[in-house]
Amino acid sequence: MKIGFLGVGNMGSAVAKAVVKSGDHELLFDNYNEAKAKHLQNQIGGQVMDKQTIADEADVIFLGVKPHLVNAVLEEVKNDQALWISMAAGVSIDQLSDFVPLENIVRMMPNTPVAIGHGMITYATENNHHAELFETLLTEAGIVMRLPEAKIDSATAIAGSGPGYVYTFIESLTDAGIQNGLSFEESKLLAAQTLLGASEMVLQMNEHPAELRHQVTSPGGSTIKGLVSLEQNNFRYAIIEAVNETLKRTRELGDN
Repeated sequence: MKIGFLGVGNMGSAVAKAVVKSGDHELLFDNYNEAKAKHLQNQIGGQVMDKQTIADEADVIFLGVKPHLVNAVLEEVKNDQALWISMAAGVSIDQLSDFVPLENIVRMMPNTPVAIGHGMITYATENNHHAELFETLLTEAGIVMRLPEAKIDSATAIAGSGPGYVYTFIESLTDAGIQNGLSFEESKLLAAQTLLGASEMVLQMNEHPAELRHQVTSPGGSTIKGLVSLEQNNFRYAIIEAVNETLKRTRELGDN
């Protein structure tokens, strides 16, 4: 199967690295940013070529350009037989169907950990056959969740942008460790592994996060002291507002 990528930025490259693990596919990368395309080619193979050649030859095309460029790209290149998989934040299936047959569209939102097989991918499509193919292509990427399209933007605000919030949290924990005498490497490992382990507990224990938090919060202890400080500094409110602002911007991008 020939799989094309129009747009090989951070997200497009991460998805390509996952897709290449799913089978013996021929990967085609567009040469708009030739340096990035060549770098990706050196990592996972594939060919670098122009957009129209990819559109002419590919069976599946991942559309990874910026939302405001989607219309221009789809006006320029045509392939009504290929499966088009859009990664453009905020751009609806209805908008895409102005250029591509509705039954040939999958709208997805991955996050960058797909590159190492631990991503969270949400998607929507009206074609069950394409849903099966899509999940096969992303089988090595992480967890794949099909949603009604009306929920995709909300999911994007959590999973698509969430790694940015998490990296900031890890950085903050690391800095706190350094402030209190730990080396950067010691503190980074403590912070990252703590988040990894806590996340696995949430996924595996089937308990509400509040209950898991309660289990590590002794009366009058150190953890409750820290949690009170987080509440005083609007920690949870800040996270909720970050998601809400991200969702607002995602919808604005789709309207451009």
